[in-house]
Amino acid sequence: MAVEASEPSRQVTFTGAGFLHGARAAQALCAGVFVYGVAFGLVAQQVGLSLIEAGLMSAVVYSGSAQLAAASALGGRGAGGAVAVSAIAATILVMNARYILYGAALRPWLGKLPAFPAYATLFFLGDGNWLLSMKEHAAGGRDAAYVLGSGLAMFVAWLAGTILGQTAGLIVPDPSRLGLDFLLVAFAAAMGVGMFKGKGDLAALAAAAATAIVVNLVASTGWAIVAAGIAGAITAAIRFAPPDGA
Repeated sequence: MAVEASEPSRQVTFTGAGFLHGARAAQALCAGVFVYGVAFGLVAQQVGLSLIEAGLMSAVVYSGSAQLAAASALGGRGAGGAVAVSAIAATILVMNARYILYGAALRPWLGKLPAFPAYATLFFLGDGNWLLSMKEHAAGGRDAAYVLGSGLAMFVAWLAGTILGQTAGLIVPDPSRLGLDFLLVAFAAAMGVGMFKGKGDLAALAAAAATAIVVNLVASTGWAIVAAGIAGAITAAIRFAPPDGA
Protein backbone atom coordinates (compact mmCIF):
# COMPACT_ATOMS: atom_id res chain seq x y z
CA MET A 1 0.00 0.00 0.00
CA ALA A 2 1.35 3.41 -0.91
CA VAL A 3 1.97 5.99 1.77
CA GLU A 4 1.52 9.62 0.86
CA ALA A 5 2.48 12.82 2.65
CA SER A 6 2.25 16.44 1.64
CA GLU A 7 5.24 18.56 0.69
CA PRO A 8 5.06 22.23 -0.30
CA SER A 9 6.42 21.74 -3.80
CA ARG A 10 5.23 18.26 -4.62
CA GLN A 11 3.57 15.33 -2.89
CA VAL A 12 5.85 12.77 -1.25
CA THR A 13 4.95 9.12 -1.81
CA PHE A 14 6.20 5.75 -0.58
CA THR A 15 5.40 3.02 -3.10
CA GLY A 16 6.56 -0.36 -4.32
CA ALA A 17 7.51 1.18 -7.65
CA GLY A 18 9.77 3.65 -5.87
CA PHE A 19 11.35 0.84 -3.85
CA LEU A 20 12.17 -1.13 -7.03
CA HIS A 21 13.49 1.99 -8.73
CA GLY A 22 15.88 2.58 -5.84
CA ALA A 23 16.97 -1.07 -5.73
CA ARG A 24 17.73 -1.02 -9.46
CA ALA A 25 19.63 2.26 -9.21
CA ALA A 26 21.78 0.83 -6.41
CA GLN A 27 22.99 -2.12 -8.48
CA ALA A 28 25.71 0.06 -9.98
CA LEU A 29 27.22 0.40 -6.50
CA CYS A 30 26.36 -3.01 -5.04
CA ALA A 31 29.39 -4.74 -6.55
CA GLY A 32 31.72 -2.23 -4.89
CA VAL A 33 29.84 -2.51 -1.59
CA PHE A 34 30.11 -6.31 -1.79
CA VAL A 35 33.89 -6.18 -2.30
CA TYR A 36 34.14 -3.62 0.49
CA GLY A 37 32.23 -6.05 2.71
CA VAL A 38 34.63 -8.85 1.76
CA ALA A 39 37.52 -6.62 2.82
CA PHE A 40 35.91 -5.99 6.20
CA GLY A 41 35.20 -9.69 6.63
CA LEU A 42 38.85 -10.49 5.98
CA VAL A 43 39.99 -7.85 8.47
CA ALA A 44 37.43 -9.08 11.03
CA GLN A 45 38.73 -12.62 10.77
CA GLN A 46 42.29 -11.34 11.08
CA VAL A 47 41.57 -9.55 14.38
CA GLY A 48 39.75 -12.58 15.81
CA LEU A 49 36.05 -11.86 15.24
CA SER A 50 33.92 -14.95 14.64
CA LEU A 51 31.52 -15.25 11.71
CA ILE A 52 28.57 -14.45 13.97
CA GLU A 53 30.34 -11.46 15.53
CA ALA A 54 31.38 -10.04 12.16
CA GLY A 55 27.92 -10.63 10.69
CA LEU A 56 26.15 -8.98 13.63
CA MET A 57 28.52 -6.04 13.50
CA SER A 58 27.76 -5.51 9.81
CA ALA A 59 24.02 -5.93 10.36
CA VAL A 60 23.74 -3.61 13.37
CA VAL A 61 26.47 -1.01 12.81
CA TYR A 62 26.33 -1.11 8.99
CA SER A 63 29.13 1.37 8.42
CA GLY A 64 32.26 0.29 6.61
CA SER A 65 34.41 3.18 7.81
CA ALA A 66 33.36 2.78 11.45
CA GLN A 67 33.72 -1.01 11.35
CA LEU A 68 37.17 -0.93 9.80
CA ALA A 69 38.27 1.74 12.27
CA ALA A 70 36.92 -0.40 15.12
CA ALA A 71 38.64 -3.48 13.72
CA SER A 72 41.89 -1.53 13.53
CA ALA A 73 41.49 -0.56 17.19
CA LEU A 74 40.76 -4.19 18.05
CA GLY A 75 43.89 -5.32 16.25
CA GLY A 76 46.02 -2.91 18.27
CA ARG A 77 44.46 -3.49 21.70
CA GLY A 78 46.57 -4.41 24.65
CA ALA A 79 45.76 -6.03 27.95
CA GLY A 80 43.11 -3.47 28.96
CA GLY A 81 40.02 -5.15 27.56
CA ALA A 82 37.52 -2.79 29.20
CA VAL A 83 39.38 0.23 27.87
CA ALA A 84 39.40 -1.32 24.41
CA VAL A 85 35.63 -1.86 24.46
CA SER A 86 34.92 1.73 25.48
CA ALA A 87 37.36 3.03 22.89
CA ILE A 88 35.74 0.96 20.14
CA ALA A 89 32.26 2.15 21.18
CA ALA A 90 33.48 5.75 21.05
CA THR A 91 35.02 5.13 17.64
CA ILE A 92 31.77 3.81 16.20
CA LEU A 93 29.73 6.66 17.72
CA VAL A 94 32.06 9.32 16.32
CA MET A 95 32.38 7.73 12.88
CA ASN A 96 28.61 7.29 12.57
CA ALA A 97 27.76 10.79 13.79
CA ARG A 98 27.61 11.84 10.13
CA TYR A 99 24.30 9.98 9.84
CA ILE A 100 22.70 12.71 11.95
CA LEU A 101 23.52 15.10 9.11
CA TYR A 102 22.43 12.57 6.49
CA GLY A 103 19.06 12.19 8.20
CA ALA A 104 18.63 15.96 8.47
CA ALA A 105 19.36 16.32 4.75
CA LEU A 106 16.63 13.75 3.98
CA ARG A 107 14.04 15.39 6.22
CA PRO A 108 12.26 17.15 3.32
CA TRP A 109 11.70 13.66 1.86
CA LEU A 110 11.12 11.52 4.95
CA GLY A 111 9.98 14.04 7.55
CA LYS A 112 6.27 13.87 6.70
CA LEU A 113 6.06 10.08 6.44
CA PRO A 114 4.59 7.88 9.21
CA ALA A 115 7.14 6.73 11.78
CA PHE A 116 7.53 3.10 10.67
CA PRO A 117 8.53 3.63 7.01
CA ALA A 118 10.65 6.65 7.93
CA TYR A 119 12.68 4.90 10.64
CA ALA A 120 12.93 1.64 8.71
CA THR A 121 14.37 3.60 5.80
CA LEU A 122 16.88 5.38 8.03
CA PHE A 123 18.06 2.07 9.52
CA PHE A 124 19.25 0.93 6.08
CA LEU A 125 20.76 4.30 5.16
CA GLY A 126 24.37 4.15 4.00
CA ASP A 127 26.83 6.53 2.40
CA GLY A 128 26.29 5.31 -1.14
CA ASN A 129 22.50 5.23 -1.15
CA TRP A 130 22.33 8.56 0.66
CA LEU A 131 24.30 10.12 -2.18
CA LEU A 132 22.07 8.41 -4.76
CA SER A 133 18.97 9.56 -2.91
CA MET A 134 20.09 13.17 -2.70
CA LYS A 135 20.71 13.18 -6.44
CA GLU A 136 17.31 11.59 -7.06
CA HIS A 137 15.58 14.19 -4.90
CA ALA A 138 17.46 17.03 -6.62
CA ALA A 139 16.30 15.61 -9.96
CA GLY A 140 12.67 15.88 -8.83
CA GLY A 141 12.06 12.38 -7.43
CA ARG A 142 9.59 12.37 -4.53
CA ASP A 143 8.97 8.65 -3.93
CA ALA A 144 10.72 8.14 -0.59
CA ALA A 145 10.71 4.35 -1.00
CA TYR A 146 13.63 4.97 -3.38
CA VAL A 147 15.79 5.56 -0.30
CA LEU A 148 14.71 2.28 1.30
CA GLY A 149 15.10 0.27 -1.91
CA SER A 150 18.60 1.53 -2.62
CA GLY A 151 19.62 1.15 1.04
CA LEU A 152 18.32 -2.40 1.42
CA ALA A 153 20.02 -3.51 -1.81
CA MET A 154 23.37 -2.23 -0.55
CA PHE A 155 22.77 -3.67 2.92
CA VAL A 156 22.32 -7.16 1.47
CA ALA A 157 25.50 -6.77 -0.60
CA TRP A 158 27.43 -5.55 2.45
CA LEU A 159 26.25 -8.40 4.66
CA ALA A 160 26.94 -11.02 1.99
CA GLY A 161 30.43 -9.62 1.44
CA THR A 162 31.16 -9.66 5.17
CA ILE A 163 30.15 -13.31 5.49
CA LEU A 164 32.20 -14.34 2.46
CA GLY A 165 35.24 -12.35 3.58
CA GLN A 166 35.22 -13.70 7.11
CA THR A 167 34.81 -17.25 5.82
CA ALA A 168 37.63 -16.81 3.31
CA GLY A 169 39.88 -15.22 5.92
CA LEU A 170 41.57 -18.53 6.68
CA ILE A 171 42.58 -18.82 3.03
CA VAL A 172 43.64 -15.17 2.60
CA PRO A 173 45.13 -14.31 6.01
CA ASP A 174 46.62 -10.95 4.98
CA PRO A 175 44.20 -8.63 3.10
CA SER A 176 46.96 -6.09 2.45
CA ARG A 177 48.73 -8.55 0.12
CA LEU A 178 45.78 -8.24 -2.26
CA GLY A 179 45.44 -4.50 -1.73
CA LEU A 180 42.06 -4.97 -0.04
CA ASP A 181 43.10 -2.73 2.83
CA PHE A 182 42.98 0.16 0.34
CA LEU A 183 39.23 -0.22 -0.21
CA LEU A 184 38.32 2.13 2.64
CA VAL A 185 40.52 4.83 1.14
CA ALA A 186 39.15 4.25 -2.36
CA PHE A 187 35.52 4.27 -1.21
CA ALA A 188 35.99 7.45 0.84
CA ALA A 189 37.76 9.15 -2.08
CA ALA A 190 34.92 8.24 -4.45
CA MET A 191 32.37 9.62 -1.97
CA GLY A 192 34.41 12.80 -1.57
CA VAL A 193 34.56 13.39 -5.32
CA GLY A 194 30.80 12.92 -5.60
CA MET A 195 30.07 15.34 -2.74
CA PHE A 196 32.73 17.99 -3.54
CA LYS A 197 31.01 21.34 -4.21
CA GLY A 198 33.93 23.66 -4.87
CA LYS A 199 36.69 25.71 -3.24
CA GLY A 200 34.63 26.23 -0.10
CA ASP A 201 35.18 22.55 0.82
CA LEU A 202 38.99 22.75 0.61
CA ALA A 203 39.51 24.05 4.16
CA ALA A 204 37.73 21.08 5.75
CA LEU A 205 39.53 18.69 3.39
CA ALA A 206 42.93 20.17 4.27
CA ALA A 207 42.21 20.05 8.02
CA ALA A 208 41.11 16.40 7.83
CA ALA A 209 44.11 15.37 5.72
CA ALA A 210 46.65 17.14 7.94
CA THR A 211 45.11 15.67 11.09
CA ALA A 212 45.08 12.16 9.64
CA ILE A 213 48.77 12.37 8.68
CA VAL A 214 49.83 13.61 12.13
CA VAL A 215 47.69 11.15 14.13
CA ASN A 216 48.76 8.22 11.94
CA LEU A 217 52.36 8.86 13.02
CA VAL A 218 51.56 8.28 16.69
CA ALA A 219 48.49 5.99 16.67
CA SER A 220 46.73 3.36 14.59
CA THR A 221 44.97 4.05 11.29
CA GLY A 222 41.60 3.68 13.00
CA TRP A 223 42.30 6.63 15.29
CA ALA A 224 43.63 8.66 12.37
CA ILE A 225 40.27 8.19 10.64
CA VAL A 226 38.35 9.29 13.73
CA ALA A 227 40.57 12.34 14.30
CA ALA A 228 40.36 13.37 10.64
CA GLY A 229 36.57 13.16 10.72
CA ILE A 230 36.37 15.34 13.84
CA ALA A 231 38.84 17.90 12.46
CA GLY A 232 37.02 18.13 9.13
CA ALA A 233 33.62 18.46 10.80
CA ILE A 234 34.80 21.20 13.19
CA THR A 235 36.43 23.13 10.35
CA ALA A 236 33.30 22.86 8.22
CA ALA A 237 31.10 23.99 11.13
CA ILE A 238 33.29 27.05 11.70
CA ARG A 239 33.61 27.77 8.00
CA PHE A 240 29.89 27.65 7.30
CA ALA A 241 28.52 28.96 10.62
CA PRO A 242 25.75 31.53 10.02
CA PRO A 243 26.48 35.11 11.11
CA ASP A 244 25.17 36.30 14.47
CA GLY A 245 21.46 37.06 14.34
CA ALA A 246 20.91 35.04 11.15
